[in-house]
Amino acid sequence: MSSVALEIKNLSKRFGGLQAIDHVNLTFKPWELRCLIGPNGAGKTTLFNLITGRIKPNEGRILFEGKDITRLKPHEISRLGIARKFQVPTVFDDLTILENLGIAAGGRQSVRSIVFSRWNETSVLNRVREIMDMVHLSGRGDQLAATLSHGEKQWLEIGMVLAYRPRIMLLDEPTAGMSPSETMETSHIIRTISQNVTTVVIEHDIKFLREIAENVTVLHRGAIIAEGTFEEIENIALVREVYLGKRG
Repeated sequence: MSSVALEIKNLSKRFGGLQAIDHVNLTFKPWELRCLIGPNGAGKTTLFNLITGRIKPNEGRILFEGKDITRLKPHEISRLGIARKFQVPTVFDDLTILENLGIAAGGRQSVRSIVFSRWNETSVLNRVREIMDMVHLSGRGDQLAATLSHGEKQWLEIGMVLAYRPRIMLLDEPTAGMSPSETMETSHIIRTISQNVTTVVIEHDIKFLREIAENVTVLHRGAIIAEGTFEEIENIALVREVYLGKRG
């Protein structure tokens, strides 16, 4: 196991005259739980897009466990073990929780081959049941995804990403639209996940950040302006001015 899970070196991205990412340097350790925060337009989602290969940088490099992935295609990066969950859950509403997770656990095989042919494979079933426990959906495998609440769909999609056995998991505002109780439960889920997967979370909910944040990186206008624990960064005047002070 490498001592560094992901390393970002002097990364920059411009869109016309806009400097979206400005010479960012970041290092993520294995099994680290890192939160990225900053006001709208700070560059958080752009950074995720760069890491996953959806866009390419103008300058800099991205190293995954020592391997340069800067110019790889998104599917090549995904196969290496970097997985992403977007803000809006995209699950198969007409399938059950078990079927959704089974499809994800089956990788790139067809839906038909997985749903109808692979359920006797003990390894797949065991993995699906393990994930259901992790995302607090245990015992509900036969329930249709369409009947889940918004928060529960978010948990299911987190489970579907976990089914690919990623080494790095990127979560973009995982609590968006959740009730307070769902948000609190999500904090428990993410803390559990991060024990085995390097987890990077974009989030705006300050209460949620206090619950999960081990290490925090603050972005503003595409550049890093602070790093540390939540307690450390919330006492930095510049952070309070550009972010925390505006959100209460």
